[in-house]
This record gives sequence, C-alpha cells and structure tokens, in this order.
Amino acid sequence: MSDATPKMSFHPQPQGGIAKPWAFPAPERATLPNGLTVLRCHRPGQQVVAVEVNLDAPLDAEPQGLDGVATIMARALSEGTDKHSAEDFAAELERCGATLDAHADHPGVRVSLEVPASRLSKALGLLADALRAPAFPDGEVERLVRNRLDEIPHEQANPARRAAKELSKELFPADSRMSRPRQGTEETVERIDAAAVRAFYEAHVRPATATAVVVGDLTGIDLDALLGDTLGAWTGNTAAPRPVPPVTADDTGRVVIVDRPGAVQTQLLIGRVGADRHDRVWPAQVLGVYCLGGTLTSRLDRVLREEKGYTYGVRAFGQVLRSAPDGTGASLLAISGSVDTESTGPALEDAWKVLRTLAAEGLTDAERDVAVQNLVGVAPLKYETAAAVAGTLADQVEQHLPDDYQAQLYARLADTGTVEATAAAVSAFPSDRLVTILVGDASAIAEPVRALGIGEVEVVSG
Repeated sequence: MSDATPKMSFHPQPQGGIAKPWAFPAPERATLPNGLTVLRCHRPGQQVVAVEVNLDAPLDAEPQGLDGVATIMARALSEGTDKHSAEDFAAELERCGATLDAHADHPGVRVSLEVPASRLSKALGLLADALRAPAFPDGEVERLVRNRLDEIPHEQANPARRAAKELSKELFPADSRMSRPRQGTEETVERIDAAAVRAFYEAHVRPATATAVVVGDLTGIDLDALLGDTLGAWTGNTAAPRPVPPVTADDTGRVVIVDRPGAVQTQLLIGRVGADRHDRVWPAQVLGVYCLGGTLTSRLDRVLREEKGYTYGVRAFGQVLRSAPDGTGASLLAISGSVDTESTGPALEDAWKVLRTLAAEGLTDAERDVAVQNLVGVAPLKYETAAAVAGTLADQVEQHLPDDYQAQLYARLADTGTVEATAAAVSAFPSDRLVTILVGDASAIAEPVRALGIGEVEVVSG
C-alpha cells in the first residue's frame, strides 16, 4: 500500500454526562386581590410560556335540556370581546404568535394559552379580555351551534366514539349528567342560543372560583405586575365553589352490542368505575393497569396482538372522570381496542382468560420492573415542555389534589411492589363486574358472545 494513502481521523466518541436528580417541578401559589388563585412555575429555557385557566363551570351545572352549553360557551370565549371583534381577536392572537383553546368537561371548563415569553404581556391581556368580557355575538354563537350539530353525526359514525357514548349511558343513571354525551345531543344543542350562553357564563365564570397556572421561562418578567394588569382586572362576585355530587354507577356484568350491519370490525370497550386519585390504591392501580394493557409489551397486547393476531393493539387505562376531596370522585377503568368481526368471540374469550390468569397467578417482578421504568424513568422527557407541566398542575387543581401530588406519585410508583400492583389490577378489572360494549355486526357476533357467558347480551341500534 502506498504511503500516500490518506489516513482517517475520528472525532472522540461523545460521553454521557452525569445523571442529575429529577423531580416534578413545584409551583408557587398566590391569590390575586380579585380572588383568582395563581400557580406559577419558573422553567429556565422554556421560551414558550403555557397558561392554563380552570373555570368552575362543570357539566352538571348546565341547565336541564341544554347539554352542550358549556362547550359552546368555551368555544365562544375567543369569538370577540368588548374590545375586539371575533376577526380582530384572532388577528391579535396571531400577531403575538399565541394559540388559545378551550374545552368543557365534567369537572369544569379549561382555557389554554401558549405564547412566546416575549409576547406574554399582550397574550395575557387578550386572555383576560376573553374571560372578563366575552361578547358572545349572536351570529358567532349560531355558527358554533351549527358546527357542533355537524360534528354529532361524524361522532355517531366513529365506532370508538359510539362505544364511549354507550358505555357512559350504561354505567351511570339516566338522571346523571355523566350518562349523557359531554358536548350534548342534537336535541339539546339545537336549543342553545347566545342568551343561554351568556346566562351560563354569568352564573359560573368568576375569578374567585378560578385558578390560573403559568409555566415557562419567566426570566426578566415581572409576573406579579403583569397579572395585576391583565387577569387581575377581571372582576366578579365571590360565590363559593359548587359542591361535587357523588358518583354512582352500575357495573353489573353485561354486554351491549351496538349493531352495525356489515361491519368488518368490532370495536371493543370494556369498562367500569373505580377509585380516583384521592384513593390510596391509585399508584398501585396505575402500575397494575399499565402491566395489564399500558404498552406493546403488556399482557393483553401480547396475547391478543402478538400471539393471536386479533388486533393491531389493545389498551387498558384509567381516566379520572371527576374528583372530590371527600373521596366521592371516580375514574373510568377501561380496556379498548378493535378486532375483525370473526375474531370477536375468541378475542373476548382470551381477554377474560388474561384477567382470570392475572387473578390466579399474579404479575411477575419483571413486568412490574418494566412498568416502573416506563412510567417513572421517562417522566423527565414527558415534562420537557411548559404545556405538559401546566396541564398536569391544572389537573391537580381540578381534582382537588395538593401541589406536590405528581412528585409524590412517582415516588409511590417506584415503591409499589408486585403483589400490591397485582391486587390493584385484579380489583380494577374483576372478570364478573365488567360492562362490555361492542360496536359491530350483531348478526355475526351476538351468538358467539352469548356463548361466552360473560353477561346478559343486549342488542341496540347503531
């Protein structure tokens, strides 16, 4: 080989740095003179600031026959104020690079703002105007109502959404707001007008029962002065927060088939109501449910997807519906997925076998360790953005939890043993106390499902 052959030189291999301890950030709490509670969290480097505002306007406060008015009100908050028309308000948000969203759910209305830190002052002013003096123009409310009415048929046609609607109807009493669609039905939404929206706003939206969460890089920002000039100018009476009614549910084992003649797939939704985050079992329940169906390596997915090929994926999860400090809140515990029509019976049979095997044999230490690694180990990545931190802090407020709850939860998850996680998962999904919703072709799946003996089978129109 010639001496002229060029030689390669390599850059030094990068070395990993020293791992730093991580904990979910702790907020500072204060109250403005108008009664608005403020949680702030300085996150150096997060140049996009996130603001979450919780409004004590729960769905069960909607007037009878006007289900959906909270949703229309939330959407209309950004449709003009006493200072800007709907078009001007949208243009002002765009000029400062901000996004403003709002939605209604059982605990209340949530308003979310994201904006570059350099434009925070302008964006907070717009947010304050939307909360302080929304215009609720007749024409804009009518447009939002029409949009909502257009959405409903699409939701009915979506198997997953249709299954969720039927499960709520089955689990909760007919007089409970939780038994009905969150955003209303065609019958209730078409009754909503601007007067109804204004009345709901005036009855339930006020600073004294609201909380604002501000997260991001606050370097060089006088947040106290900024809040005083914007959200601090919002006024209202000092009515006490609404009491939280208890949640009652019927999880008697049964099957409801929502008939979709000719459907080539069946949407599965298996659920019941369980403990909320105030219950001491919650950390173990999170861990056990994750082992059961939280990821691609979970038991349900391993059997139904990897071994049997029934589905592209099936998940088990727990979702807080409404929380109360006295323990009367509840969460939805559910297993969700879809299978081809012919595999509906076998897939359900195998799902029940997984649940019974879990009760008989328990989880393994390896399953528990993987779950802890996935839930606790990736937490720093999950909360890299200001919006993720703000959303979790707002959830804690909404669910009447202490400010350090999330930080303590990770410690509890890491300390939860395999036996405890097994007991919580078995308690979450007892094989004889599950309501099963199937959206599919009843003529093809009803008899195979009846043969399983997992509960009385009812067929309803799709």
